[in-house]
Amino acid sequence: NCEECDADVVNQFLTSIDLSAYNTRLFKDADGTYKVLIASSETQPGPDPVGLLCKVHDFQGKKIEVRRGDYSPIMARIIEGIKAALPHADNEEQKLMLEQYIESFKYGSIEAHKEASRHWIKDKGPAVESYIGFIESYRDPSGVRGEWEGFVSCVNREVSRKFQVLVDKAEDFLTKMPWPSVMEKDVFLRPDFTSLEVLSFGSSGVPAGINIPNYDDIRQSEGFKNVSLGNVLAASYGAGEKPVTFVRDADQEGFKKLKGEAFEVQVGIHELLGHGSGKLFHQGTPDAAQLQENKTLHPLTGQPITGPFYAPGATWDSTFGKIASTYEECRAECSGLYLSLESEVLKVFGHSTDSLAPGAVHDITYINWVLMARAGLTGLEFYTPETKQWRQAHMQARYVILRVLLEAGGGLLTLNKKTGEDGAADVEVVLDRSLIPTVGKDAIGKFLLALQVHKSLGDLEAGSKMYTAYAEVPEEMMELRSIVMARKEPRKLLVQGHMHTEGEEVKLQAFDNSPSGMIQSFVARFPAEDPELMELYNKEKNAVLDQ
Repeated sequence: NCEECDADVVNQFLTSIDLSAYNTRLFKDADGTYKVLIASSETQPGPDPVGLLCKVHDFQGKKIEVRRGDYSPIMARIIEGIKAALPHADNEEQKLMLEQYIESFKYGSIEAHKEASRHWIKDKGPAVESYIGFIESYRDPSGVRGEWEGFVSCVNREVSRKFQVLVDKAEDFLTKMPWPSVMEKDVFLRPDFTSLEVLSFGSSGVPAGINIPNYDDIRQSEGFKNVSLGNVLAASYGAGEKPVTFVRDADQEGFKKLKGEAFEVQVGIHELLGHGSGKLFHQGTPDAAQLQENKTLHPLTGQPITGPFYAPGATWDSTFGKIASTYEECRAECSGLYLSLESEVLKVFGHSTDSLAPGAVHDITYINWVLMARAGLTGLEFYTPETKQWRQAHMQARYVILRVLLEAGGGLLTLNKKTGEDGAADVEVVLDRSLIPTVGKDAIGKFLLALQVHKSLGDLEAGSKMYTAYAEVPEEMMELRSIVMARKEPRKLLVQGHMHTEGEEVKLQAFDNSPSGMIQSFVARFPAEDPELMELYNKEKNAVLDQ
């Protein structure tokens, strides 16, 4: 029974008491009282910073109760697992990270999780990489609550070497971005950028790459890590035997052959130079004051910048709310398209441009742009016409990019309707390769500039107006959606292995990449029954609308 207006009020309240929403859930009682539940093993108020906030508050005429202990039995299990891992920490940073995880999950403290993240980014070049907590806000309708996520992986040192070269040259590559240097970080904080082989990834989905932590204050001034999930890329972007939907015949062979390598380039740029770039300006800070004192011109209007800037204590997520995730993914995806045209970037990934004629487009770059245009088209699967809502941040972002490329005109991109070999309606993506360095780069560059300017200045009104306009699905796109839905293919499922101990020996059990293998992997990893989970479910099932 919580609607957008309820979420807005509570988000404002949480900002006012400096309590992060990342590890919370929101409920509304019949009398209008809001309950903010914080995930923690501790169930009672206490003298710690979070415990002191666990009480009933009055805010804008509303009663808001803050209570911790959400998922308490499960959080207690997680803590026991982390305690068991402590003796195996490889160094002091890992030990301190695990101790702060315990503090965070015991008391419900996001500040403790931030401390854990600080130790995590200082742990350079580990052989085993892991991260855990309430991380990505994609699935929260208001864009501020994190979904639980945890992974364990081994570092592929050979593949990681090329990503380290990208890090080494990142400062040079960032100067090629379309926004002015004043909107770039003062100092690029060199992150770890590694290729990982995932052993286990616990969440609703497994990404191809990650840039974390998601805390703006840490990313802006202390650093972050980038990871590319190599075995996920290989499993998700391998070539199949069937023709790829919506790719024209002339591109089929190249698309199948190069889509994996092209996506590796896209992911590398997306994570390091996309998510890792850009500066945020907050009200009352020297950086914001300097923009105004210098009468720095707004790159889009040509007038002196006057704001609006982020409010004190506000973050990217809390300011841009429900569009924050998809907007940021779009910015990173545009960065990938834009910089994949740079020969020096391609060389990092082993793709030489020496034999190309002036103005020619490398095969990897071309397939990358085709891949993005096709992804924008297939992204329509994740649009719900009845509610006019998008259900997936990345897919919405790619659709927005498709609209930008179509708007560019000049014959750059067309979506040709045709009759398929099966006699049913079909559509194919036709991208004019020769226009990518001119019309294409100009269109993506201007859009990427606008995305960054609105983000840097905290200009929700202008950024939201621009982004939501591109995210609309007009009648002609709805007609294409019907074709996309009719040709929708089953979603790929990733079968995960099972790492376990037998006596003193650690073993990794693999399973067939088949439905039966998927079932066997779940049987091996999870109990048939879990009384504590069932108790939590039964306690809250009446709050679920679609039961």
